Amino acid sequence: MAKRLTDILKEQGKLDDTGLSKATLYVNQTGVSIQDALVALGIVKEEDITIAISKQLSVPYASRENGVLVPEKDQNLTSIITEKFARENIILPLFAEEGSLAVAMSDPSNVFLLDNLKMMTGMSIQPFIASKSQLLLALDNLYENRNVLEEVISEKVEEVAPGDASQEDFDVLANVDGKMDLDKDMATGPGAHYIKMVNVILRQAMSERVSDIHLELFDERVSLRFRIDGSLYERTSPPKEAVAAIISRIKILSKLDIAEKRLPQDGSFAVKYHNRTVEFRVSVCPTVFGEKLVIRILDKGTGTLTVDGLGFEPRQKKDFLEAAAMPHGLIFLTGPTGSGKTTTLNAVLSTIKTPELNFMTLEDPVEYKLDGISQVQVKSQIGLTFAAGLRSFLRQDPDVILVGEVRDSETAEACLKAAMTGHLVLSTLHTNEAIGAIPRLTDMGIEPFLLASSLALVAAQRLIRVLCPYCKVPYLPTQDVINQILHESGLPPKEQSTWTFFKAAGCPKCANTGYKGRKAIYEVFKINEAMRNTIYKTKDLIELRKAATATGAWNLRASGWRKAVKGITSVDEVLSVTTSEE
Repeated sequence: MAKRLTDILKEQGKLDDTGLSKATLYVNQTGVSIQDALVALGIVKEEDITIAISKQLSVPYASRENGVLVPEKDQNLTSIITEKFARENIILPLFAEEGSLAVAMSDPSNVFLLDNLKMMTGMSIQPFIASKSQLLLALDNLYENRNVLEEVISEKVEEVAPGDASQEDFDVLANVDGKMDLDKDMATGPGAHYIKMVNVILRQAMSERVSDIHLELFDERVSLRFRIDGSLYERTSPPKEAVAAIISRIKILSKLDIAEKRLPQDGSFAVKYHNRTVEFRVSVCPTVFGEKLVIRILDKGTGTLTVDGLGFEPRQKKDFLEAAAMPHGLIFLTGPTGSGKTTTLNAVLSTIKTPELNFMTLEDPVEYKLDGISQVQVKSQIGLTFAAGLRSFLRQDPDVILVGEVRDSETAEACLKAAMTGHLVLSTLHTNEAIGAIPRLTDMGIEPFLLASSLALVAAQRLIRVLCPYCKVPYLPTQDVINQILHESGLPPKEQSTWTFFKAAGCPKCANTGYKGRKAIYEVFKINEAMRNTIYKTKDLIELRKAATATGAWNLRASGWRKAVKGITSVDEVLSVTTSEE
């Protein structure tokens, strides 16, 4: 008799009785499977669940890390299993030999799918198990066609002139639920070419892990750029005469006024893509040459939101979660726009979330939809500001409150009041360093003695690019760089023998950038009694910084060096993202 999945996870040290009790309660409340509950609560990682199921069913495990989730080249696998069927069922053909086809899937116990594959291919099926998130990425790599955008843009347009495309033309692909399905065939008829162009731009952006799309019109040219891992890269631009039609299409999807071209407009829409929902935040701004379009991509299908994959060092993670487990107090995360603050705070909420507590968030906009947490969208035009919403929250019996951003003294005072009346409040500030949150709050009118008694933790973060694992090159920095790392990181000199340095090279898998993906680096200062006394006495940054570093915690530059000596990022990247405090 096969072992239960939970028993296997316990044997592997991935699950204990406390975690199992929480997951079981979650299953009873929501009706999801036990494995989905374990992943949703952040108790067990998705990959650990997949490995356990592999052992339970005696099915080989496939992943990028073990090199199995890589389809064989030159076997024409895409003609054996069509892209549509592969994406609808989230399966990946791996290799074929002697009348047998190896296929990776997230549920190898699905006998109906196995039978369909056997009938469709005429081959016997050898199932492998892989996590859903890794399968989706592997599918993008197998079936993507990076030349599609150039092909669509170069197509001759014969239907209508761009200025003649009506709202009805652009609404052809809109579904009844308000989500556009990018997996459906393109529309036909007037304006269809521009609809196709928009769809292809969106599809290519998602396949390239793009965070933002920039479409801008200049006097003599059009610029289409994708932001990948924090940097903008040029892509094949649409013709100048198509820009108005493309922006109109996006406006209609976002429920914006297509006739208004004088004022900035903000909106959003969602699309269905590869069996997952992807949301887009749209900003249209008038310039001297026409409207500029920026689209922020919020992909909800890239995995479960947990703190483990963010980039915390072990001590930083421990300090942050201990502060987040307190019954009341203030936690502030600082950093510039786009540094990942919202992602971190939502991951923390997902990690500490329990059915016994009432969690509420007030955000602008709501970027992540979190199960079991009441989320409210700020609407300042009707009076629902951060401060007004927070005052209303206090009548909703909350235990933990997330406030998207403290922008003014009214919001700061409301956060302080909530923390002092027995609530845990998490929020963000725009300062260059974690300690900078303290003088910023006192400048907003918060009394130092109240801040000192309520503040539980201040942290800052930046996003740092991760070296591409396929092309990074080992090298040895100069002695001057080594000495700088020893001085700024606080790492013991005796550990130098374990340091491994790499630099960026560039290959097709990373679009010749040398980097693939980003991780956060943090400075995390948990407030102790010595720091409380310093906050009460002064708001001088130098004195506050001394008190913070006396706790043994380290700053952003030191966190970056810890990533560099492990070969995660490069020395150049650390120097470009962080600054020395001396």
